[in-house]
Amino acid sequence: MTTITQQILRRKPIAPDGGGSPLQRTIGLFPLMAIGISCTIGTGIFFIMSEAVPLAGPAVVWSFVIAGAVAGLTALCYAELAGAVPVSGSTYSYAYVTMGEGTAMLVGACLLLEYAVSAGAVAVGWSQYLNELLGNLFSVQLPHALVNAPEEGGVVNLPAVVLIALCAVLLVRGTKESVVTNAIMVCIKLAVLLFFIAVGITGWNSDHFANFAPYGISGIAAGAGVIFFSFIGLDAVSTAGEEAKNPKRNLPLAILLALAVVITLYVGVALVAIGAQSPEKFDGQEAGLSAILEQVVGASWPATVLAIGAVISIFSVTLVTLYGQTRILFAMSRDGMIPKVFARVNERTRTPVHNTLIVAGVVAVLAGVIPINFLAEMTSIGTLAAFLVVSIGLILLRRREPNLERGFTVPLYPLTPILSILGCLWIISQLRPITIVVFLVWGAAFLTFYFLYGRRRSALEPGNAEPGPDVPLTTAIRIEKDDEL
Repeated sequence: MTTITQQILRRKPIAPDGGGSPLQRTIGLFPLMAIGISCTIGTGIFFIMSEAVPLAGPAVVWSFVIAGAVAGLTALCYAELAGAVPVSGSTYSYAYVTMGEGTAMLVGACLLLEYAVSAGAVAVGWSQYLNELLGNLFSVQLPHALVNAPEEGGVVNLPAVVLIALCAVLLVRGTKESVVTNAIMVCIKLAVLLFFIAVGITGWNSDHFANFAPYGISGIAAGAGVIFFSFIGLDAVSTAGEEAKNPKRNLPLAILLALAVVITLYVGVALVAIGAQSPEKFDGQEAGLSAILEQVVGASWPATVLAIGAVISIFSVTLVTLYGQTRILFAMSRDGMIPKVFARVNERTRTPVHNTLIVAGVVAVLAGVIPINFLAEMTSIGTLAAFLVVSIGLILLRRREPNLERGFTVPLYPLTPILSILGCLWIISQLRPITIVVFLVWGAAFLTFYFLYGRRRSALEPGNAEPGPDVPLTTAIRIEKDDEL
């Protein structure tokens, strides 16, 4: 009989190419890259400026740079682990093979918080832009009670709930259909942001940068803490580990390419936004980028174009975060950590239908009744905790498995993961105490669930079935030959 200590520390063996899976490898390089770009651009830049500028002032540009630098260091660590351990579950799976079952369960709690809360926050932002679009096109505004949480004087954010439902329907239909739709939306998103830069720069006013850092270093760091929520897309790429073609090559490459595009556009849009609008006007501003263009041009049509792009592209963000959440739950369920229902795969669509519907229901509640600022900060701490584990896990895997085949190796090792760890800890220290307390309570609750449920039902527990509830490894669907793209 295994002891509790042995259960907490036991590690899952690394299976080549995911070790067989009921999921299908249908996602090539560009769709993988689109997952990263989609999940990142939109969660932040379309509406996070109204949250970050009041904290940092014009120096919010440096907040983006700092958050991007920390995310970049971690992205390098993700790229190596994604190529070495190409399975669903992202950081949860990496923690399981490097740090043990107990740590993996804690990371799973971080990821559930990260993805579910992020999807809710993005859906709330989508409803703001939808209201802006309806006003520009039809001079119609949705009732206040139906577009705001109870804390903001409303009843329920109905557009946010509808968005979650639409994404769930698409995900249930099939992974291939979802990623193709997402790739199209990403192209629209990039075009819209380039349009914002081209038009917004015509309203440039250098005076807006005069009082550059009114709240000092602490304000810049606080802004980086809120903004970090928008870098969740890097993690989303790795959730597709069991559905990616040629994962050892394509997963690392997709992560690095997505990061380069994201940081460039984030900093560019932030500079133009501050140059075109006085920092004081950002506080509490809804659909901020659309409003900026309207002020610059003196007409509603540019704002309408941006609002249309935002409505379409933020849809894709919600789609990808819901997708990532379901794949993490799939991996945890297959390992026995949570109920088997989350690992059941529909024979026709090859998607976890029950899993998707449950996730959509929970996220719809979050989006409908909780304000966006708290959702954004809770996502930040979940993301940072996951990033921490990736950097630590990389160091451990290098020591334990030096000869493991890797599609990418981190440069300047061990300096890169160490700097990533320090950067994450610094940003966490700048978050509000209530955010950290709620996060610790959530982690403690999840660990309690592990001790009561997961540790006895683990696939690694002697006598339990392995690797999953529905498809034994010996009869798992054979993975098709990987394509180059």
